[in-house]
Amino acid sequence: MLTVEQILAAQKAQVSTLFDLSSKALASVERLNELNLQAARASLSETASHAQAVLGAKDLQDVVALQSAALQPMAEKAASYSRHLYDIATGMGAELSKVAEAQASDAQKQFVAAVDSAVKNAPQGSESAVAAVKSAVSTASAAMESVQKAVKQASELAEANFNAVTSTAVSSAKPAARSSKSAA
Repeated sequence: MLTVEQILAAQKAQVSTLFDLSSKALASVERLNELNLQAARASLSETASHAQAVLGAKDLQDVVALQSAALQPMAEKAASYSRHLYDIATGMGAELSKVAEAQASDAQKQFVAAVDSAVKNAPQGSESAVAAVKSAVSTASAAMESVQKAVKQASELAEANFNAVTSTAVSSAKPAARSSKSAA
């Protein structure tokens, strides 16, 4: 049975975890806002420069060449922005996963301790029931570990796919930019 001190300690730990996660979430929001501000500033500056260059073009071929030259950097910048967004999201996801794993581990330890305590106080003849409970706890622990491994593998695969798609998109923009320059 839980004592008042154990309940208070658990509540304090939960509040501490909540504030820690809130702080990390705010840090992620700050990083996201900073990224968006940087992107907006860069976009405004580049748009102004590009507009000046287009206004200074002498003929249609110059305008087409300027437009074509702008395509590749745009694709690379979009890919870079996406990578930064992905890094921010995966960083926060990793923090949440760490906390969830720690919470699950603590809960499992408390449950095992409660089972052990119950086993010590079990009446004679209940050894088979105790063995069944211990087996169930062991099976649940193994299942939880395999789920955590599967989630990590899926996350790694998703990251690899994201990186592949991003690099493919940037690579695809290069020939498009070159071909439109050739057409000019």
